[in-house]
Amino acid sequence: MAGVPLLAIFLQAYVPIYLHVFSNLDLPLLVVIFFAVERHEAVAGLFMGAMVGLVQDGLTQQPIGLYGISKTVIGFMASSLGVRFDAENPGSRFLVTFAFYAIHQGIYYLVGRGLAGQSMQFSWVHLLIAAVINGALAVPLFALLDRAKQPT
Repeated sequence: MAGVPLLAIFLQAYVPIYLHVFSNLDLPLLVVIFFAVERHEAVAGLFMGAMVGLVQDGLTQQPIGLYGISKTVIGFMASSLGVRFDAENPGSRFLVTFAFYAIHQGIYYLVGRGLAGQSMQFSWVHLLIAAVINGALAVPLFALLDRAKQPT
C-alpha cells in the first residue's frame, strides 16, 4: 500500500519535467481517491491525503501545505462518499474523479491565494480539460489497482 503512493508521487514530480504532456495529470490525487474510496474510513482517507499531499509539497517550490490541505480534504470526502456509490462502476469512477479533481484544484487555488498569498492563474477551460483527462485516466488506473489488490 505504501509503494503505490510513493511511486505516484515520484512519477508526478519527475515525469512532467521531461514530458510536459503529463503536467495535467495528478497521479497522487488519483491514488488518494482510490484508496480513500476503497477503505470507507474517513480518518484513514484523511491521513492518506495529508501524507501524500505533504510529501508532494516537499518536492515542489510552493509553500508546504498547499497540496497537504487540499489532498486531506479530498481524502476525507472520498472516503465518506465511498460508502454511498458503486465504486466498481467505470462511469461513477470517472464522475467521482472528475468532481474531486475540480474540487481539489479549487481548494488548492483558494488556499494558495488566500492563505499563502501566492499569485496563481485560474482557467475554467484548463480545469475542465484536466478534470476530463484525470477522470479518463482514473478508470483504467483504478481497474489496474483493483487487480493488484486481489489475491491471486
